[in-house]
Amino acid sequence: MASCPCVKNILVLDSEGKRVAVKYYSEEWPSLPSKLAFEKSVSSKTQKTLATKEAEVVMFDGHIVVYKVIKDLHFYVTGGEEENELILASVVEGFSDAVDLLLRKNVDKRTALENLDLIFLCIDEIVDGGIVLETDASVIAEKVSGHGLEGAGSFAEQTLSQALATARDHFVRSLLN
Repeated sequence: MASCPCVKNILVLDSEGKRVAVKYYSEEWPSLPSKLAFEKSVSSKTQKTLATKEAEVVMFDGHIVVYKVIKDLHFYVTGGEEENELILASVVEGFSDAVDLLLRKNVDKRTALENLDLIFLCIDEIVDGGIVLETDASVIAEKVSGHGLEGAGSFAEQTLSQALATARDHFVRSLLN
């Protein structure tokens, strides 16, 4: 497992450091208060810089934290101090870009909360048990958009009417089974 790139958590926080979507893969933060304290600390440490163009890297409490900001959302990926910063940066870039694709370039707190299911599906496609599986935003968005719809086709190729027809067909099939 030492050769596998691993993350300790993935966080999406608002501009005030409050939770939007979080997932922990490490037991370093065993309780909710310890997780909330970590989130508040990392948010306040990174508040002064706006990593809007590309990911920024910071050392924090013996961890490497890579983060990126889109409007009022802050995307964080935390790894151990021995992890490769470039891999962690590709995770946060892939995650934020996939969310940007899925939310059709309308990434803000309100839209994120309305589409929380897509954000958690993105997290699950990127990391499993702390091990990095995928970092390509288009592949992540493709898997998330087709999740649960048999024969849904390509995310990029579907029009709204095609997507509705596919969803209707899937619903009808589920009723008949």
